[in-house]
Amino acid sequence: MEITRAHLVEATAGREQGKLFYVLETDGDYLLLADGKSRRVEAPKRKKRKHVRFVSDTGDRVAVKIRENEKITNSELRKSIASYNGAENSDQEG
Repeated sequence: MEITRAHLVEATAGREQGKLFYVLETDGDYLLLADGKSRRVEAPKRKKRKHVRFVSDTGDRVAVKIRENEKITNSELRKSIASYNGAENSDQEG
């Protein structure tokens, strides 16, 4: 499946291996990824497409905001990823 904006992906290589990210932008072979914690919206990670795996095309509020170029917060990203994981205490930093 073609990875586009607002998709949820998992890093398969590098230091971030196994972490979930939202795709904020696409640029040819590269994606700009953020998770709101280690990679914030202000400084997204630039990663090659071949180093990520498609996880989900979520229809949640954060994905809609990304598609519509609305401002999103790091807290929203963290909560959305945590809810996808089914984790508790989703807004804790660290």
